[in-house]
Amino acid sequence: MEILMSIVSGILFMCATYLILSRSLLRVIIGTVLLSHGAHLMILTMGGLKQGTVPLLGENASSYTDPLPQALILTAIVISFGVTALFLVLAYRSYQELKTDDMNDLKGCEDDE
Repeated sequence: MEILMSIVSGILFMCATYLILSRSLLRVIIGTVLLSHGAHLMILTMGGLKQGTVPLLGENASSYTDPLPQALILTAIVISFGVTALFLVLAYRSYQELKTDDMNDLKGCEDDE
């Protein structure tokens, strides 16, 4: 199962990199969202996927699940939600002012095309 999750995480990183390198500001924001989802999935996978055990230790627990990766992912989800909201507000405001979401137009570059 960890192999499948690692492959899915790699695909998310690949799609995120492609979107971040595009010229549209909205695609860049979607790429950062996919990048954060790939990071969350990788943290969860590296924490180990165990089934049938609880994250609490008792007196005579033979196996347990580490609760730290889940806590890290919950914190990272909240932070990525806030960053995504900030990016969307900045993109909306820049679109209101400049009437474009093209990165070259936002930088002030002239296109030769």
